[in-house]
Amino acid sequence: MPRAKGMIAKLNALGVPVTWEQVARIAGDGSVGRPHVASALVELGVVGSVSDAFTPEWLADGGRAYVPKHETDPFEAVRLVKNAGGVTVFAHPAAVKRGRTVPESAIAELAAAGLDGIEVDHMDHDPGTRTRLRGLAGELGLLVTGSSDYHGSRKACVLGEFSTDPEVYGEITRRATGAFPVPGTGGSV
Repeated sequence: MPRAKGMIAKLNALGVPVTWEQVARIAGDGSVGRPHVASALVELGVVGSVSDAFTPEWLADGGRAYVPKHETDPFEAVRLVKNAGGVTVFAHPAAVKRGRTVPESAIAELAAAGLDGIEVDHMDHDPGTRTRLRGLAGELGLLVTGSSDYHGSRKACVLGEFSTDPEVYGEITRRATGAFPVPGTGGSV
């Protein structure tokens, strides 16, 4: 929320009359993010499409109305999640379409710090990348997960396009010691 409000403030300073209420309405029940601010720019006629908002002129990384994400140190994140009874899985570490990727050495360091798994089966990982990551997971003793990365109808992916093997899901729930969203999946209550 602070990030989106920061983008709105920058847009207002640039003379764009976007409001928090407008962006929150677009997001609905979901968490507010850059795509919702982009949709507001479309609604206001500032840009022709959501894609047109992701340019240096507006919301692209480093753009005039860009606000960086708050980033928690990944080792601290693993520690916090594990201490809360959660299970840690690194999402799409080799998704080159998203910009930065993570070197295998960093994944190995995170595995040594308690990382439980890596997302291998993802729309932005080609078959060769999936094979390489599956091998890395095996070497490091990490669980292999999948994900459609579905965040609602604003993305081109299909819900359930890539999934996690049910046995792996079972292992994830067995490792968790926090709350269980699906009764009977394991762990302690």
